[in-house]
Amino acid sequence: MSLLSATTRRSLLKFRHMSGANVRTMATIQEAVAKRVPEWRADIKDLRAKHGDKVLCEVTVDQAIGGMRGIKGMITETSLLDAEEGIRFRGYSIPECQKLLPAAPGGEEPLPEGLFWLLLTGEIPTEEEVKGLSAEFAKRAVIPAHAEEMICNFPKEMHPMTQFCSAVLALQTESAFAKAYMGGNVPKTEYWTYVLEDSLDLIAKLPAVAAMIYRNKFKEGKLIEADPSLDWGANYAHMCGYDDPGFIELMRLYLTIHTDHEGGNASAHATHLVGSTLSDPYLSFCGGMTALAGPLHGLANQEVLRWLIKFKEDLGGKEVTKDSIRDACWATLNSGNVIPGFGHAVLRKTDPRYMCQREFALKHMPEDEMFKLVSTLYEVVPDVLNQTGKVKNPWPNVDAHSGVLLQYYGFTEAEYYTVLFGVSRAMGVLASLVVDRVLGLPLERPKSLTTEWIRNNFEK
Repeated sequence: MSLLSATTRRSLLKFRHMSGANVRTMATIQEAVAKRVPEWRADIKDLRAKHGDKVLCEVTVDQAIGGMRGIKGMITETSLLDAEEGIRFRGYSIPECQKLLPAAPGGEEPLPEGLFWLLLTGEIPTEEEVKGLSAEFAKRAVIPAHAEEMICNFPKEMHPMTQFCSAVLALQTESAFAKAYMGGNVPKTEYWTYVLEDSLDLIAKLPAVAAMIYRNKFKEGKLIEADPSLDWGANYAHMCGYDDPGFIELMRLYLTIHTDHEGGNASAHATHLVGSTLSDPYLSFCGGMTALAGPLHGLANQEVLRWLIKFKEDLGGKEVTKDSIRDACWATLNSGNVIPGFGHAVLRKTDPRYMCQREFALKHMPEDEMFKLVSTLYEVVPDVLNQTGKVKNPWPNVDAHSGVLLQYYGFTEAEYYTVLFGVSRAMGVLASLVVDRVLGLPLERPKSLTTEWIRNNFEK
């Protein structure tokens, strides 16, 4: 039996003529997704019928050995990453999202709830729909007693991401999908309704979980009650202990731009892969978060900030000029180390997520010394990296800036930054997981080869 009533199945997002303009009637997120389901299923059926035998790309031995870079072999509807222009969320660029998505009253940055709606439905939500989703999250935000007790008893020396992943697993007792699947009465065409239910519950609970981890590890366990009147990002900031309006705006921006980066990155791919086995969203998301915890993925923002602080110390009080930065960069490279925060596996231009953070800094903290350092690096490093002749993309990525912004507002615990990333990424990977189940995507099972097979195949 479906979680959604027959009424929900109808096209409730109708358009009506009012005062000379077409105004969409307010819908819940469940209704908005239900409206799109028949269209999406018909579309993928038509796509396979017309183009199922077409070749997407050829695969070289170098690609197979080199992390499958550039191989086109997945379907992810929520976002698409272009090497030249960066990420588009359901076809919208970051600047377009900043302009079109609803903001909080008195705020300028988009609310993350609005982007989640866009990722999940493909439609720009109204202000009322975003308010409704914020209220929905607030209602679902209560953490089960057993999970809260476990989080509060984690050893203080445990890394925040280890705590975060463990806490997500503890929440799995609440999975509607797992209960329904074990009951054996759910048709495959209705799986998505339970995956959506779990996704809404999990996203709603993550700010409280993450804030609890932060307060236990860094603030002597003094927890702060949630304020259900606040939006999702503002409430997260509040529970961490930060009520500065500038920081709250930063939190909304941060949580929006880190949500999704198409399906091939490690956290998104891991979530999709685990989900393809019909593991529930809690288990699937945990798989993605263990990938995000790696130094080559989500831990990178922490590494960048540490490098920036050490970089500044190594300047030994010298004035931050282009020449002093250039000399220090060459010293870093000549010592066999890399300059973190620059380059990307796909992008070949400056990451637009970096640029919107830079614009935020120029507006809110133009005289901050660490921002000035980051800004000068932005002007110098690409030229240095180009001179090495070894770098395809010398431009800064999202990790090059976020730590400096957080530090400015007193959020100095760099060890925790990947948890922030994880809370945001939940919106992208779980929206994608819902769409996976709508489309009925199968168990992912690529073919692997041995190096001996490759030699035998090409050296006959």
